[in-house]
Amino acid sequence: MMNPKFSNNMIKGNILNVFTGEIYPAEIITENGHIKCVKQVKQNFKDLILPGFIDAHIHIESSMLTPSGFAEVVVPHGTTSVVADPHEIANVIGSPGIEYMVKDASSVPLKFFFTAPSCVPATAFETSGAQLDVREVDKLLDLKNIVALGEMMNFPGVLADEEEVIGKINAAKKHIKPIDGHAPLLSGDELCKYIAAGISTDHECTIPEEVLEKRNMGMKIMLRQGSTARNLKDLIDSGGDFIVSDDKHPQDLMNGHVDLMLKEAVEYGLDPIDAVKMVTVNPASHYKLNNGAITPGKAADMVVVDSLQNFLVKKVFINGELVARDGKPLFTIKPAPLPGTFKLQRKIASDFEITSNNKEERVRVIEVSEGQILTNESEAVLYVDDNKIKANFEFDILKIAVVERYGHERIFNGFIKGFNLKKGAIASSIAHDSHNIIVIGSDADEMALAVNQIAENQGGLVAVSDGECCSLKLPIAGLMSDQPVDEISHKIRILQDRTKDMGCTLESPFMTLSFMALLVIPSLKISDRGLFNGNSFQFVDVIK
Repeated sequence: MMNPKFSNNMIKGNILNVFTGEIYPAEIITENGHIKCVKQVKQNFKDLILPGFIDAHIHIESSMLTPSGFAEVVVPHGTTSVVADPHEIANVIGSPGIEYMVKDASSVPLKFFFTAPSCVPATAFETSGAQLDVREVDKLLDLKNIVALGEMMNFPGVLADEEEVIGKINAAKKHIKPIDGHAPLLSGDELCKYIAAGISTDHECTIPEEVLEKRNMGMKIMLRQGSTARNLKDLIDSGGDFIVSDDKHPQDLMNGHVDLMLKEAVEYGLDPIDAVKMVTVNPASHYKLNNGAITPGKAADMVVVDSLQNFLVKKVFINGELVARDGKPLFTIKPAPLPGTFKLQRKIASDFEITSNNKEERVRVIEVSEGQILTNESEAVLYVDDNKIKANFEFDILKIAVVERYGHERIFNGFIKGFNLKKGAIASSIAHDSHNIIVIGSDADEMALAVNQIAENQGGLVAVSDGECCSLKLPIAGLMSDQPVDEISHKIRILQDRTKDMGCTLESPFMTLSFMALLVIPSLKISDRGLFNGNSFQFVDVIK
């Protein structure tokens, strides 16, 4: 975080005491960026002062914005701190990527607390651009602004007592820093062993029973409300400790961040004071942050809102300084550049064909659902023409491929259902977590065209229809743009309109596409090395 010259201020209003749940008028005296004193007064105030909002689990890269660009859009919505896992850029370029994030973050008022990525690469079944071993993770955990070990996605490694995995967990324990979890649908004895390893949080719950079992064992549950995975409504009655976003698209951030999640939580029936605690004092306590409450000694991070129903943000203070007012930031940004990261040869149509000598083939199919990153495995019988297995528009069976982009020239092809494209192809260099190029379509020529356009752009999103490309460039590690959020959002809207014209029925097709290579999420996913079953944690054949 940038180091401003602090001034001493007095801020007045009705404050929410997150320890007692009381609301009362008070004067807040700040000194050197901290709260010096809070005095109850007998005065009538209209607005309400809350502790600054904390998003306790987010990947900044998924916003397609640099840290400074992210700050520019979310601070006016009341976000004063984030706990960010930079494993996206770490998978692309390793520790230099984390250093880039920290450096760019230091130029803005928003407080960025990072976690040390625990799974780079996420699994041994894909090709990433870098690796972080125990030694590098231990070094990261020694840094002051690294507050935890990032989500331990390799739960099979924990269960199998893999030396590298246990070494990273022990490094976090040595530095007395919490360990974030990632254990979708893990249950019973396996969940017991996962928690016993020292893992304390989970943000992957999708059903109430999962929340209850994990909370009963002492895990702190993050209720997720992202751009694709939106689990808040389904889980609100099951209880939780934090409300987080995990992954948010830029156009969604323009509509709101933590403020919007709070409003939605209250609309779904959560007590508003409990909701505020989940984005203030709870994460601050868990990650040992010196904020999250309006009390002497804490950092003077505060948000002025209209009510505990609308959460309309009027003013935002960080370290006692007014940094946003009426939806506008009071600071300017200049995102740092980064050299290109793509190493691949030009692709041709034949790279995106699966061949067969039979007249038809029974194949495994990745099946996607709106609003979920979990997938199902289904099957289809597809015709073979000229020794090439063909897509089937009638049953919404499209081709999908992952193109490795770090110099090894690997490509793997499969089939997917749920996008409903009737023509063309869409592709992305955001493909969790190794961020190779992922592409779907029915026509191999247009799939090749989309991939080549991404390589030429040094990253981004592409939609190809009738031989014409529409694209958004993401030249910073193939993940982020240095352009203003409104310009990025405008281009994304154009891309989404194009995909709708191509027949796509998903609300966030590119976000959904980006998770089809995330092998640690069940049930069926794809990497540059093969089709992968996330339940059995092994490769399976495309042709059954």
